[in-house]
Amino acid sequence: MANCFVLPMMRNPTMKWPAEQWLLVGMVLALGTAACIWLVLGPQPATPAYLIAVLLLLAALGAALITMRLLGSPPRQVANTRRGWLADEEHAIEALRNSEAQWKEVFEHNPVMYFMVDATGSVLSVNTFGAAQLGYSVNELLGQSVLTVFAAKDRNLVQSNVAACLDNIGQTHSWEIQKVRKDGSPLWVRENAKAVRRPDNQLIVLIACEDITARKRAEAELHESQANLAHVTRVTALGELAASIAHEVNQPLAAVVTNAAACLRWLDRAPPDLNEARGAVEAIVKDGSRAGEVIQHVRALVNKTVEQKAPLDINDVVNEVISLVQHQLVSHRVSLRLELTPGLPLVLADRIQLQQVILNLVINGIEAMQAVTNRPRELVIRTHQDEARHILVTVRDCGVGVAAENADRLFDAFFTTKSAGMGMGLSICRSIIEAHGGRLSMADSAGPGATFQFTLPLYQEDRAS
Repeated sequence: MANCFVLPMMRNPTMKWPAEQWLLVGMVLALGTAACIWLVLGPQPATPAYLIAVLLLLAALGAALITMRLLGSPPRQVANTRRGWLADEEHAIEALRNSEAQWKEVFEHNPVMYFMVDATGSVLSVNTFGAAQLGYSVNELLGQSVLTVFAAKDRNLVQSNVAACLDNIGQTHSWEIQKVRKDGSPLWVRENAKAVRRPDNQLIVLIACEDITARKRAEAELHESQANLAHVTRVTALGELAASIAHEVNQPLAAVVTNAAACLRWLDRAPPDLNEARGAVEAIVKDGSRAGEVIQHVRALVNKTVEQKAPLDINDVVNEVISLVQHQLVSHRVSLRLELTPGLPLVLADRIQLQQVILNLVINGIEAMQAVTNRPRELVIRTHQDEARHILVTVRDCGVGVAAENADRLFDAFFTTKSAGMGMGLSICRSIIEAHGGRLSMADSAGPGATFQFTLPLYQEDRAS
């Protein structure tokens, strides 16, 4: 009879019965077992056999309960577990969809231009914002060379930057460069790029571009304002040197007149002394050239010109400035000592701007010694190469010096210790030197007075090109 109930279950193990049915089956099995024992032992069994029957009955009942537990509970647990897995999987898929949608929104609409290029420079991906900033649609850029959005003069630089990324996988590289929109207008960007390797072993370069056009425009306007202010200070300084400049021009002009008169006298002789006349004419040419150089230097300082950096000998620049202040030195009874190291390496600089810096420091030194009456007034200008292999220019006076409380403010704009000063000279000079990669500072002075110095990096032809 028990087999009638067991065999269908074994033939269909996926049949789902409730716990009550499994309990009923177990009880039927137990009763069947007891009936079999009763029939075997008889209605009045002996005591040992009776006890055995009772034990067998209890064992059958236990077996029924265990069978119910083993065969009834696991299917429900498996089903519940399976339903839990399916629910978790659905939640994970939904979360993944939401995450992908969010990242797509960030990629497409973030106000940063994103590019993905392969090792050959072809555009693999670009966001909508990035393409729109350049005046293109996404489809117009996909598959094209990234060089398309750069000016021809910058394409070699772009290729070298991408090559540097590919040579240093995983490292971030940054640079500022000008892109070109579809309509030809410029777009300054700061690019951050990194090369990575895909799971398929393909090398790609990820590039994020930030629009810095407004900043570049502001920097250009600031540079123009500084240039205008520097021009004003140059003209103001030349105004203070008007007497000195006039003297420097009058001297060669007076010599020209004197030599011309002498030339006439040599020619009026009978016979004319042509050798002496020739010497007088040569002196006229020399003095005329000297006057022309002074005027040329003054015009260069007065003119408002665009910055032009070129390799320069710093000693030549110092001598050009000294030619403008000779009369100023004499009229203020200042002796000048030049300690210019010959054969110094060249510097890459704008001649007029360096002249302005040296001229400002020299005038400041002369004015600082006006109140000195108990010692000689001496101005020392020195050039040499320092330990860092930079060109060092030092201007030292023996004037009243700088008060300790003013030392930290000397280079601040509109700060001055002069009664009629604007407070812009040293501030502009520092800006000029820093724009040349150098540093202007006040140095410790061994004796009385003040010492100002500035450094300039050496000219390197490979960097200049």
